Amino acid sequence: MSAAEAGGGGRLGRAAMLPALLTGWLVLLWALPHAGPLFAGLAPAGAPAVYTRSPLLMLALNHLLLVGVACTIALGLGLGTAIAVTRGAGAAFRPLVESLVALGQTIPPVAVLALAVPMIGFGAVPTIVALVLYGLLPVLQTALAAFDGTPPQLKEAAAGMGLSSGQMLRQLELPLAAPLVLAALRTSAATAMGTATIGSVVGASTLGDPIIAGLVGSNPAFVVEGCIAVAATAIAVDAVLRQLERASRRR
Repeated sequence: MSAAEAGGGGRLGRAAMLPALLTGWLVLLWALPHAGPLFAGLAPAGAPAVYTRSPLLMLALNHLLLVGVACTIALGLGLGTAIAVTRGAGAAFRPLVESLVALGQTIPPVAVLALAVPMIGFGAVPTIVALVLYGLLPVLQTALAAFDGTPPQLKEAAAGMGLSSGQMLRQLELPLAAPLVLAALRTSAATAMGTATIGSVVGASTLGDPIIAGLVGSNPAFVVEGCIAVAATAIAVDAVLRQLERASRRR
């Protein structure tokens, strides 16, 4: 078997694994509420062993929606800011922008929620604000590094072909930066998957619901069930983003 055939077979195998992984994730979310005997030893006497107030699949979809919206905003803001501060007059603001974004990363998510709720109210929006603050730094730093790392000879060749700065950005810099930015987005999404669980404290519907219910009701079974659901969903999201990252590298 040639190296090309082996590489092609490997790509097909990885592509086939993704549907299987997503199917396994769905089956797990369906099965957890029916796994009472597995968690019975963790539940207090007389307390339910599994969380049944809301379907886990519905909570997972709400969780994914929050993370997806936040990561999309972080991606747009991070890329847009990186473009602005790596060319023209915007370069003078680069140190300030990097410091401000890094400062936002140091604020605890709970503090962000506590500050946002009085101004925005309860629900999903304060959670999205917290997730954006935490997801922005990896995207911005990676985009800056990617733009800085564009080979000068390629820029010179593009300019020699008559490409404008906008065309050079669209046809050269962004395609080269895409794999790195998608890798940073994977990092942001992984962080957001865990951080989004605290949104349940302010009324957002997430996979944090069983965890918070377990902590409030001193029921470790709920906490374990919620943690398993969050971890499985994070693995599924990471697999999808990894596939997108690999696809961007092959282009």
